[in-house]
Amino acid sequence: MKRFYYMSDDLDNLERVEHDLEAGGIARPQIYLLSNDDVGVEAHDVNPVASFLRTDVIHAGEIGAVLGAIAASVVLLVSHLSGIAAQVGWVPFIFLAIVAFGFTTWEAGFIGMQAPNSHFRRFEQALKAGKHVLFVETSPDDEKRLKKVIREHPEVERAGTEVTHTGALMMLLRNWDKFRKWA
Repeated sequence: MKRFYYMSDDLDNLERVEHDLEAGGIARPQIYLLSNDDVGVEAHDVNPVASFLRTDVIHAGEIGAVLGAIAASVVLLVSHLSGIAAQVGWVPFIFLAIVAFGFTTWEAGFIGMQAPNSHFRRFEQALKAGKHVLFVETSPDDEKRLKKVIREHPEVERAGTEVTHTGALMMLLRNWDKFRKWA
């Protein structure tokens, strides 16, 4: 999937863009608005970025999980190579490996909660200047719809693209939204 970023200083216009995208077949869970103007966003019918996603908690947690897996592997490897696991048993070392993994993941996530999202850092100056960022997660089919809608809104400034790995999550959110409306 690709994520397309667009900027504008007009929330009304971005609200229209979001509604046009939805009318064009792009599901609401694929469209997000990032802004420092929380009051203005609340007054509009848009899909704001959740507060925890404004932080780097997920990215840092992933890094912590990798470091935790390494720490857990070191604990298990050292206990095996030293021969102590054969004398005492594996249970304490497996427990220590789980604790090492959990702690490093948790601590890295905690550190990430205090940092801005790594994907949004490039927009910090624009957000401080009063601009708002609309981003859209697209599949190749959605990309054509997105470009068609954006052509109808020339006042929206293109702010970049990036490849994401959110395809499964977007499918889950789209189906969850359909399920909620059905239930």
